Formats: sequence, C-alpha cells, structure tokens
Amino acid sequence: MKNSNPLKFKRAVIVGVGLIGSSIARALRERGVVDRIVGVDSDPEILARARKIDVIDDGFSDLKAGVENVDLIILSTPVGALTEICTTLAECAPDGVLIVDVGSVKGVVAEAAKSLPDRIHFVPCHPVAGTEQSGPEAGFATLFENRWCILTPLERSDDAYLDAVKQASVLWTAIGAEVEIMDAAHHDLALAVTSHIPHLIAFTLVGAADDIESVAPGEVVKYSAGGFRDFTRIAASDPVMWRDVFLNNREAVLEVLGRFSEELAVMQRAIRWGDADVLFEAFSRGRSLRRAIVDAGQETDVPNFGRDQSGDTGEED
Repeated sequence: MKNSNPLKFKRAVIVGVGLIGSSIARALRERGVVDRIVGVDSDPEILARARKIDVIDDGFSDLKAGVENVDLIILSTPVGALTEICTTLAECAPDGVLIVDVGSVKGVVAEAAKSLPDRIHFVPCHPVAGTEQSGPEAGFATLFENRWCILTPLERSDDAYLDAVKQASVLWTAIGAEVEIMDAAHHDLALAVTSHIPHLIAFTLVGAADDIESVAPGEVVKYSAGGFRDFTRIAASDPVMWRDVFLNNREAVLEVLGRFSEELAVMQRAIRWGDADVLFEAFSRGRSLRRAIVDAGQETDVPNFGRDQSGDTGEED
C-alpha cells in the first residue's frame, strides 16, 4: 500500500530495532512514507538480523553515525535509556529533524527532552499497541492499525514545533493509528490504570504461583488452560521495558495501586463474609467494561480469544 498523504521522509533512523521499532519500519516502508530506513542498536546481532529480513537498509551501533543526514528519528528503546540518548542527540541531531518516541511513560520523556535545543523537534508519542514477543522478527506492519497513539507535546508554542506536532500526527495516521493528544501527567495516570497495573498484577500472580510449594510446577503448567494462562502471556513481556516503566512512573503507579489495594480488600471481606451482592455487583461491572472495550473495537468478541477449542492456540498475537 503506497502513501496517499503528502508526508514523506527521505531518510529515517529507528533507534532500537525490536518489536515496536521493526513494526514501525515495516509500516513506513509498506505505506511509502520513507525512502530509506536506518537502524541503530547496541547489539550488532540485532542489526544483522534486521538487515537480513529487510527491516532496515543500513545499521549502526553508534548513534552519532546513524543520525547523519536523517529527517526523522524514531526512538524505540526502553524509557530508561532516553535521558542519555537525548543528551547525545542534542549534540549531533540535524537541524529541524522530527523526533518521536514510543515509550509508555511520558513524564520522564518530557524531562529528558529538556536537554534538546529548539532546533530539534521532539514530539513524545505512545502507540498503545504491542505483543509479548520481542526482536526484529516479531514486528509486523499492521501492528498499529486501528490502535491509539497518544501524543504528549512539549511546552513549546513556536510555529516550527507546532508544525512538527502536526507532522507527528500525520505520521502515525499514515501507518493506521488513531491519534489522541493529552498532557504527559494525564497520560501516565491513564496508562497506569489501563496497562501498568495489569502488568504488575500479572507479574506478581505468576511469581506467586511459582512460589506456592504445595502446587507442583507441572500442575501449574498442566492446568493453565484458564485465566492463569492469559496472565502468563502478559507476564512474558520484555522485563527490561517493564522495569523501566515502573521505575519511571512510580507516582502514578503507586496512586492506582493504592486504589486497587482498597478494592481488593473490599473483595476479600465480601468473600470472607459471604456477601453475594457485593461480589455480583463487582463482577457485573467487570463484564460491562469488557463489553464496552469490545464495542469500541479494541478487542474481539470471539470466544476464548479466537483459540481453537481443540487446544490449538492458533496464531501468535
């Protein structure tokens, strides 16, 4: 599919060629948005694999070499690396270059961007899409289709930067995403609710199951055809990325975690005292929210997530 909008970049660099970075590269290439794609990664093996499958045209381990003569920079690394990256880009990024990132925490990105001069136009972004897979081979061009990408622009009002925000919006729209704009603090609180706490619960539950000595390890695997199996999918996500998320969004996460702990205590009391009404109301709220998510097109209503009932889980998501 070729690009049908006027946005066009001659040379783009993707810093971090994993699941998200390689998916962006594939989508940009498929839509004809970029003429040439450069990859930057600290792991030479990752770069070699990405070149072998034509995700990138050139690869560099050195960031300064990779950003020469580019007009688009996409930062697809764990958020913990962005401060150092921005410090380097402040010295070597070309004038007028558009920079976007994909981090799921935005307050820390806004802080890191303070080291950048006004000649560089950094628009923090968060495409709310992904799978538990990793590596350049895991990427696919349709990852962002009909998914939200949240932009949290910096506090700049000059015309050049406002034009960059528009460019960033068109960029994500060109590869199939829906764009929303909000401030960084609101984003971090919203994502703590919808993404960060669910992941924390999944990691914790899987860890607890592993620690319960009265349940044999083989039984945990054998009987994981229900809800526990789906928690393990979430818990299979990149540990480096999620470590950085929780370290850099601690205030919002702790606020939501406190509310969750209160709700959990209510459920604990209801179970202890046999309060059927409280349990029924809570479960009904959960069911209604699930239906709303399906109605909004953010999930399918196919039974059992579309898995073959014979036990074949079908395609990886």
